[in-house]
Amino acid sequence: MKVRIIGVPMDLGADRRGVDMGPSAIRYAHLQQRLEENGIIVEDGGNIEVPNPESRKIKDEKLKYLHEIVESSERTADAVSGAIEDGFKPLVLGGDHSIALGSVTGVSRVLKKIGLIWIDAHGDFNTQDTTPSGNIHGMILAASLGLGHEALTNVGGFSPKVLPENTVLIGVRSIDRDEKRLIRESGINVFTMNDIDQCGMRNVMKKAIKLAGGGTAGVHLSFDMDVLDPMVAPGVGTPVRGGITYREAALAMEMLAESGIIRSLEFVEVNPILDRGNETAKVAVGLIASALGEEIL
Repeated sequence: MKVRIIGVPMDLGADRRGVDMGPSAIRYAHLQQRLEENGIIVEDGGNIEVPNPESRKIKDEKLKYLHEIVESSERTADAVSGAIEDGFKPLVLGGDHSIALGSVTGVSRVLKKIGLIWIDAHGDFNTQDTTPSGNIHGMILAASLGLGHEALTNVGGFSPKVLPENTVLIGVRSIDRDEKRLIRESGINVFTMNDIDQCGMRNVMKKAIKLAGGGTAGVHLSFDMDVLDPMVAPGVGTPVRGGITYREAALAMEMLAESGIIRSLEFVEVNPILDRGNETAKVAVGLIASALGEEIL
């Protein structure tokens, strides 16, 4: 396996600062060494250029830093497409979850019909009409399915990036009121924390793999670290109590590795400012290794 690391130090999509240092924190937690120990050929492609908030002004309170996020998404999409065309599996490091728009665009542009597994405490299914905050990191899943402002939905020059029947949202437990309606109307597949509690992570992932992988050219994995319980991953910007455990997350990653359907992946929302001893980045590295095939024995 050949993996190309792509850092996207984005913190324009959320209100809390510090998540732009996420790619550095994950790299500092010995990411490349861990993957190479598992026989993976690793190339670090560096970081995508992203402006910092201090150098820009908010022009629309319902779509904060829209222009800057769109431009960065286009650059990310090009890097992800290029990695796949060069024979690498893209591993994108965030940064806030708005980076996923570029990742999903880049994969979909090359593979055409893809599946999407979105593991997150939040729905990320708002639009400019429903958002209570104007933070674009909470709109990206909707935009990937063609819902929302056309500047977001048309990144890469096409929309939608993925179909609802091949989209799976896992671990969600914090959804805005109007966002709930949009999710229900969209037709995407959703497994809440209640579903995980009642059915178990193994059963949820078996269904998710079938839904996202069936009839597609491969699956993009988008993993938001806030899906984990804050006791496991304290260094995230929007923690929500009652999240999944490390072993539940590791099992999910191991099952995805065994399935062979993952063509690209990203891990987002690591915020070193809010972390303890870089613990959240270390957890991310462990999960990345599992998703890329690391075995216990």
